[in-house]
Amino acid sequence: MDISQQLTLIERGTDEIIPNDELISKLKENRPLRIKAGFDPTSPDLHLGHTVLINKLKHFQDLGHTIIFLIGDFTASIGDPSGKNTTRPPLCKEEIEANTETYAKQIFKILDPEKTIVEYNSTWFASKDASAMIKLAASSTVARMLERDDFEKRYHSNQPIAIHEFLYPLVQGWDSVELKADIELGGTDQKFNLLMGRELQKQQGQSPQIIITMPLIEGLDGVNKMSKSLNNYIAIDDSPNEMFAKIMSVSDELMWRYYELLSFKDENVIEQLKKQASTGTNPRDIKAQLGREIVARFYNEEVAKQADETFTKQFRDQQIPDDIPLYNYLEPLPLANALKESKLCQSTSEARTMIKQGAVRMDGEKIQKMMTLESGTNATFQVGKRKFAQIIIQ
Repeated sequence: MDISQQLTLIERGTDEIIPNDELISKLKENRPLRIKAGFDPTSPDLHLGHTVLINKLKHFQDLGHTIIFLIGDFTASIGDPSGKNTTRPPLCKEEIEANTETYAKQIFKILDPEKTIVEYNSTWFASKDASAMIKLAASSTVARMLERDDFEKRYHSNQPIAIHEFLYPLVQGWDSVELKADIELGGTDQKFNLLMGRELQKQQGQSPQIIITMPLIEGLDGVNKMSKSLNNYIAIDDSPNEMFAKIMSVSDELMWRYYELLSFKDENVIEQLKKQASTGTNPRDIKAQLGREIVARFYNEEVAKQADETFTKQFRDQQIPDDIPLYNYLEPLPLANALKESKLCQSTSEARTMIKQGAVRMDGEKIQKMMTLESGTNATFQVGKRKFAQIIIQ
């Protein structure tokens, strides 16, 4: 591709490129650039929120650049303070190791393993002694750290900031020095850390990296960013049926946000879909296209087609509304509690009464006894004639 075509692909879905003129200059060098993105293994699951950034890595990979997927097994032991109003507790070694193993497997559902370099920042930090860390800490000042939005807010609201939290941006920035990154990608909440990498590279006599920030995608609730802790996420390792059902549960408005940040369809194709929606095409059918595309990315086309057919049979054949809410729980839950938490009943006592009266259905079948919804449950519940909800137990 020529430079303008490359820029069109690179700029798609991005929030900010700092500085844009330096990106153009690097592209004109006509060499494989070193593209870095770091992920701290703070949980075992990567979700679609993470793939906003991984998809951009895929764009660079398709353009022939060198992708460095950095697993922050050392930074995870510090705890990323980005966007936090309290000190994040560091993970223990066993948690980090377990999560690291799953990350290395999941990323290759999108990236080409033959063209991806996987690095671990413990490689260079594990051998650094106290004097080396003190020297790194001397690279910045407290005043500079307090320019960071979340630190500034915590400072002025008299919320504690632990000293080790100041190390996090420096450690992440030093990763860029070690990897000689030309470009670093991160979420909008990582901007300060990314700029720190640029500054440390300058101090070490390296060409400073270009920074590309990506938006934080909203979760299934349509309000908060996708997060496992908020239970509003779609995991890369979700089953095909679960993944498809979750995508179908998002609002029609949020669907376009997902198309923008998650779909690989050409932007002109997405514009055509928007025109179709405005001229009478059922948004459900357009959402299903997105669902099939994403399921196929992590499985295959045939599995995606089957997930669509399963969803259609379950919902349309039973005359269930397309836009029923989805509730996702992390632990087994008594049915009465699940009906209350999913707003199908006002209380657990009402739920028990409805169950006894045969007014509760699970995937179309009447339930007339108390039960516990175990892990792996993924079913449509109906209370009375008009109340529906999709309930998933992780």
